Amino acid sequence: MKPIVLCGPTASGKTELALELARQINGIIVSADSRQVYTRLTAGTAKPEGTWKDGLYYVEGVPYLLVDFLEVTETFNAGAFRTRAQEITQTYKDKPLIFAGGTGMYLHAYFVGMDELPPSTPQTRKQLTDLLARTGKEGLHQELARRDPSSAAAIPPGNVQRTMRALELCWLTGKPASSLKSGKFFQLPDPKKSAWVFLNWDKEALSKRIEQRTNAIFDPMCAEAKALLDEGYPSDVPALKSLGYPQAVQFLRGQLSRREALEQISLLTRQYAKRQRTWFNRYTQAYRPTLTKAQDFRAPALAKEILSWAEGNTR
Repeated sequence: MKPIVLCGPTASGKTELALELARQINGIIVSADSRQVYTRLTAGTAKPEGTWKDGLYYVEGVPYLLVDFLEVTETFNAGAFRTRAQEITQTYKDKPLIFAGGTGMYLHAYFVGMDELPPSTPQTRKQLTDLLARTGKEGLHQELARRDPSSAAAIPPGNVQRTMRALELCWLTGKPASSLKSGKFFQLPDPKKSAWVFLNWDKEALSKRIEQRTNAIFDPMCAEAKALLDEGYPSDVPALKSLGYPQAVQFLRGQLSRREALEQISLLTRQYAKRQRTWFNRYTQAYRPTLTKAQDFRAPALAKEILSWAEGNTR
């Protein structure tokens, strides 16, 4: 059976549905979430709670891979995900695999490919950070425009992360970052090798789910952030840059009221969900069950529906 790729915006129910699919086909779940990789952060990352046994993380008896293994001070990226996913595929050749997550670049890197680009270095990161401090995001973008007009035209000036990475590639290679791209970014997965499913929630219904989840996770998320801060970790460690945690830190420090923190987290989460929807819209071959209200999401029935579709698309 080819892998099932279960994707969708945050708070769409991917974890619950992935677990149901795994139970029905005795499968293994591979998480494609850039924040669930961290140990010690569960609430704000929506990492499913599980236990480690014999080197595997189990959730409700189901092996759930690529979660809860990375220290909060470390970073993970699409290239690292692809490597780990390839190892998992080789190890579990005879088991059905369910890839579940909302980090589109991870899934694309594994199922389509990615350009082989030089990694960041401490030196270039420091230079970029210093440039940003001196000139602001506008100056950073202007420097990119001078070195690589094509990349600058494609990257909004407010997207500091992408601007820094493009400029870094210019510095590291001596070539415009745009000249290093192979076009894989715009290709689609081979439908013969994977079955994609996108949870297509109504916008208003998803917004309600996001608000409900934000209210439910805020206190435990604050507790997780406080525990790290109390141990001396700085507030800018990679893990605490995860969605919602900066606002939790600001709340803990009295810089935001509870209401302000919740409003900001809900807004940022909705904006993130919109970006995810835009990203996953490219996968036109995906099966897209439409969910307009809470009652539409019944994991057992939805899993059977997806499996029936997947079995009919095996060629």
